[in-house]
Amino acid sequence: MATYPTKRLRRLRYNPVIRDMVRETQLSKDDLIYPLFVVPGSGIKKEVRSMPNVYQMSIDVLVEECKEVEQMGIPAVILFGIPEHKDELGSEAYDPNGIIQKAVRAIKKEVKNLLVITDVCMCEYTSHGHCGILNGEKILNDETVELLAKEALTHAQAGADIVAPSDMMDGRVAAIRKILDEHGFIEVPILSYAVKYASGFYGPFRDAAESAPAFGDRRSHQMDVANALEALREAESDIEEGADIIMVKPAGPYLDIIWRVKEKFGMPTAAYQVSGEYAMIKAAAKLGWIDEERVMMESLTAIKRAGADMILTYFAKDVAKILDKQI
Repeated sequence: MATYPTKRLRRLRYNPVIRDMVRETQLSKDDLIYPLFVVPGSGIKKEVRSMPNVYQMSIDVLVEECKEVEQMGIPAVILFGIPEHKDELGSEAYDPNGIIQKAVRAIKKEVKNLLVITDVCMCEYTSHGHCGILNGEKILNDETVELLAKEALTHAQAGADIVAPSDMMDGRVAAIRKILDEHGFIEVPILSYAVKYASGFYGPFRDAAESAPAFGDRRSHQMDVANALEALREAESDIEEGADIIMVKPAGPYLDIIWRVKEKFGMPTAAYQVSGEYAMIKAAAKLGWIDEERVMMESLTAIKRAGADMILTYFAKDVAKILDKQI
C-alpha cells in the first residue's frame, strides 16, 4: 500500500470541481420533509417565538404554503395540529372534522403532487399535554393505543398519504396497521417514530404545538437518552408490527443511533432535526457566532451521512433554495 510521499490525500481537495466529483454524501431536495403547524381560524400566520421563520398557520394560509413548497420541489410535509378545544381524552385528535383532518382535505384538494404526512399523537389535543389517556398521573398504554388507531384512520380517510405515530406507546404500530387494513387503506404506509428520546431539544416545538405537559415529563414512554441497544429493540419491534419507515428523533445528537438502526435493519430511515437543533443554529447565527448557511448544510449532511434517507427539518425551504443555486 502506498504511503507518503507517493500517497497524497490532499490531491483530491485542491480543486473545487474535483471535490464535488469525489463527494460521498449528497443532499437532495428529495431528502426533505417540511414540518408545518396548523391552527383554527383564517388569515393566521403567527411566528413561533422560539423558532424564527416558523409559523402557526390557519388552513387557508397553510394551503398557500403547501403550494409554494410543492413549487420549490420539496416532496413532502408533515402536519401538526393545534385544536380549538382540548380535553382529557384528546377527542379532537380522532374527530373526522378535527383540525388535521380538515387541513389534509384542503391540501389534497388544491395541491396535487405533495406528499402529506400526519403526526399521530395525543399531546397537542389533551388538556394535560400528555401523549395518552391518564389514570391519575399514569398514562394508560392500551387505552391510548385504541384512540391512536382511530386517529390514524381518520387521517387516512381525510386523504393522508402517510401516517406517523409519534407517541411511543407499545403496540401502536400493529393497531394502526390493523385498523387501516380493515378499512381498505392497505397502501397507506406507516412512518413510525420508532426511536424517540426523552430529549431536552424539544422545547421550542412545545411552543409551536402548544403541547407542554401540565405536570411531570414523558420519560415513562420516550427513551432514555443514555440507551442505544434499546433503540434497536424499539426499531425491531415497530418493524415486526408493520412499520414501513422508521424514524430516529432527535437527529444531530443521535447520529450514532441513526447509523446503528440503518446498518442493522436496512429499512427506509428518517431522522428529525428537531426544534431545539433548529433554534440553536438560528440563535447562534443571530449573535454572529456561526455562519448559519454553512452550519445548516453541514448539520443536514451529517444526518444523511449517518444513514438517514429522509430528514424532517424546519430548514427545508432554505435548503431547497441553496440546492437550486448549485445546479
